[in-house]
Amino acid sequence: MCGLSGEIRFDGRPADVAAVARMSEVMSDRGPDGSGLWSLGPVALGHRRLKIIDLSDRGAQPMPDSDLGLTAVFNGCLYNYRELREELEGQGYRFFSTSDTEVLVKAFHRWGIDCVDHFKGMFAFAVAERDTGRLTLGRDRLGIKPLYLSQDTDRLRFASSLPALLAGTGVDTGIDRVALHHYMTFHSVVPVERTILTGVRKLPPATVRTVEPDGTVTDRRYWQPSYTRSALPDCAGLSSSEWCEAVLDQLRVAVRRRMVADVPVGVLLSGGLDSSLIVALLAGEGQAGLSTFSIGFSAAGGERGDEFAYSDLVAGEFGTDHHRIPIDDTRLLPALEHAVRAMSEPMVSHDCVAFHLLSQEVSRHVKVVQSGQGADEVFAGYSWYPPLAGVSREDAAVTYAEEFFDRSHGTLAGILSPEYMLERDVSGEFVRRHLAAPGADTALDAVLRLDTEVMLVDDPVKRVDNMTMAFGLEARTPFLDHELVELAAACPPELKLASGGKGVLKDAARRLLPAEIIDRPKGYFPVPAIRHIHGPFLELVRDALTGQAARSRGLFDQPYVDKLLAAPDEHRTTLGANALWQLGLLELWLQAQGV
Repeated sequence: MCGLSGEIRFDGRPADVAAVARMSEVMSDRGPDGSGLWSLGPVALGHRRLKIIDLSDRGAQPMPDSDLGLTAVFNGCLYNYRELREELEGQGYRFFSTSDTEVLVKAFHRWGIDCVDHFKGMFAFAVAERDTGRLTLGRDRLGIKPLYLSQDTDRLRFASSLPALLAGTGVDTGIDRVALHHYMTFHSVVPVERTILTGVRKLPPATVRTVEPDGTVTDRRYWQPSYTRSALPDCAGLSSSEWCEAVLDQLRVAVRRRMVADVPVGVLLSGGLDSSLIVALLAGEGQAGLSTFSIGFSAAGGERGDEFAYSDLVAGEFGTDHHRIPIDDTRLLPALEHAVRAMSEPMVSHDCVAFHLLSQEVSRHVKVVQSGQGADEVFAGYSWYPPLAGVSREDAAVTYAEEFFDRSHGTLAGILSPEYMLERDVSGEFVRRHLAAPGADTALDAVLRLDTEVMLVDDPVKRVDNMTMAFGLEARTPFLDHELVELAAACPPELKLASGGKGVLKDAARRLLPAEIIDRPKGYFPVPAIRHIHGPFLELVRDALTGQAARSRGLFDQPYVDKLLAAPDEHRTTLGANALWQLGLLELWLQAQGV
């Protein structure tokens, strides 16, 4: 829900309200139902609203509370806001709205930065304190909701999207060479706090940042699950069937939490295990007339473009109001260009276009959907996890890089121009540090922690947020309920690896779903026309990589680019992604942002 923005100045000047207004306007797609601006001296806040909870104007933002001396902007949803409101009312607080934003304001007044420990949901927020001049920024535990930052000696700006910060102007748009190294090696993932642009950073997940009037910054990281068997004492000694029951019970709670809304909630139903399980659990909660949505594309390169057979099976099993959305190839190119503009950072996965088109259609019917993102990272569903079973902690980084990295550091010398090449393997160093940190029993535990805290946040989760919010559609992800993630982290790795991955989840699902869904080959959102680049898609990429903007920037070695363009489908990364598309997407995104 929504898009927030703001500025705090450290140089004694009043906040630039016009800049905040420009930032806010860029996010009108994220919040088509209303807008607002607020300023007081060196602080200004902006907001675009998507009405999900409390549809009245009493829920409008920025939300000032003159009695408490606080003003807040908020993006996301506190699923337990009703319980928190009841608790706060018992402590003497009085409410003028029925919104979860007001609950956040009162909770911040009651508990300060520790309010986040009480929240169950997805959120990014900013709270300005009238009496101290202090600004507090916060982000949810799994980074489901984004918060981008641009800071210099005079001021800090923040927004829910990177393009919004660019609209405020004054951002260093040079290429961050460390981020570029991550993009080209670490499967296009750029971990926090960096972005591909030198002047833009990200607030890390599970972090509250306190910004003093003089610019002094203090961070508190408030959550990190332990990937050890001793993390949850109540689960010690559970049998495999008891683990299945525990997982199913917690997932049921997670799905129930995400039903809270003053508008209907649908489901993005791919026909895979994860989204099908959400449908089954919602049906079990008695949600009648549930709207489900599936998308399909034309085949290309011998690759099928839809999975309607599976989604139809689930929709029929649970009697949903199902919407098949076949996409003609003529819609793909315009959608691709719009999807690139909607990206807060360059995202290579062709899933982006699928989610973009799916979101466009779904937003005509509902404003909120539940989606299955996160299950593969949380329950070990990807192909690179089994090779890590039994590997020592010391060898984990090497095995992980061999399975997951797009290419080695050494090969970059023949791909990047010399001025963008780093001497050190910064991506390898990052992974080694992360995997060596305490709090994980095995190599696989450490890798699952890395993927959940880093890859998940800056690839699939970001992808879903950007593409759904481009059409004012809120996506909720029950597999990223923090209590479910804590449970899965403590679950023995062998139970997760069983049955080809996600074994404990598959066994739990057998109580609810047909075997055809559980035992089917792993699926995804296929967009064959982008995996197999030809025709107008190839021309789009060719123009991006050989035009004046790309030549002036000089990111890539030109002979390497020419080699890829000569054989666009021949060169693949470790996991089979199109190498040409990785380069082309980066240039397309930079040019779309006017960089």
